[in-house]
Amino acid sequence: MSESVVVRPHTKWGLSIGVAVGASVFVALFVLAFIWPVMTSSIKDFPIAVTGDAKQVTAFTDAIEKNADGAFDIRSVDSRTDAVHAIESRDVYGAVVLSDKPEVLTASAGGTVNSTVMNQLSAQLQHQVSAATTAGVQSAIAKTSAAQAAGQLPAAQALAIIEKASAVTPPTVATTDVVPLASTDPRGVGFSTIAFPMVLGGMIGGIAISIVVTGVWRRFAALASYAVVAGLGLTAILQSWFGILQGDFLLNAAAVGLSLLGTASVIVGITALIGRIGIAVGSLLTMLVGNPISSATQPMQFLPGAWGEIGQFFVPGATATLLRDLSYFPLADALQPWLVLGGWAVAGIVLSFVGHFRSQEVAHVEGSYEAPRTTGSLAALPA
Repeated sequence: MSESVVVRPHTKWGLSIGVAVGASVFVALFVLAFIWPVMTSSIKDFPIAVTGDAKQVTAFTDAIEKNADGAFDIRSVDSRTDAVHAIESRDVYGAVVLSDKPEVLTASAGGTVNSTVMNQLSAQLQHQVSAATTAGVQSAIAKTSAAQAAGQLPAAQALAIIEKASAVTPPTVATTDVVPLASTDPRGVGFSTIAFPMVLGGMIGGIAISIVVTGVWRRFAALASYAVVAGLGLTAILQSWFGILQGDFLLNAAAVGLSLLGTASVIVGITALIGRIGIAVGSLLTMLVGNPISSATQPMQFLPGAWGEIGQFFVPGATATLLRDLSYFPLADALQPWLVLGGWAVAGIVLSFVGHFRSQEVAHVEGSYEAPRTTGSLAALPA
């Protein structure tokens, strides 16, 4: 018995080249989406609080604006306590206390980039304080020498004043971390690492449910189950095991679950609306649009234009902000990220409903028929 062999025809040359070109364009866009925010970011509008004597605050502000125009958004507060509260509320990323003992307040829990900027500012303030002290000493010595030369001061008294002035040393600028990272994640590597896996987690759930599960209510049940189980599971890993997340376990689990639900439900919803191509559309929306502008590893102010603010209205950006707030900044207003994540979840559910009823309409139209007309009575039919 002979076996028949099906020979697949060769792909057309045009299609072969087209696939290669298309894949190359996709890779280029993929790389561009991730590299662009990093390469085009710059230190700008970095919010800091400043407190101290009005003259000192003015001198400091003028020096900063002269040396780093546009780099800082300086906000004056009444006291050190107000500055600390502003940091803990995430209204500012750091603060400068101008007094006889100058101090720079940082929050390493806000991110590595924030700490780096504040440390650089501390060094700049130290240079400014040292220069002012040196200028003051030189001025005092010059005035004393002039007074001695004019016979207004005895030589012994002038010498004593000069020796005292020469002994003055610039005060050291202290640096205080008011919101430090946990000892289980002392460098903040964990928070920087979890952003991308969270994006993939939502995509995996959405893709799997879109492919395997049929029926709008069954998909909703699968989405809800995935959000709860994966939310608890990931939080157990990130908080109980590795200590990356801090704070209330159930609140963190709710945030993680809602983040996964936001991404997964949109993929499922778009797929229900336009078919399997929706898997690619939903995934690209999250991966190539939302993730690069999420500001998970740098302040949103550093991105060009308004992209940093826009990124906070996508799931990756809202997730990064919310988890950091819940872990380290309980005083921060976390309403927006909660609403953003909830909004994406609801949008996905609405799209699923629309796609479901649209499919029912199409199926009804395609399956409709007109019953044949009969004449006479049923009794006239042959038995």
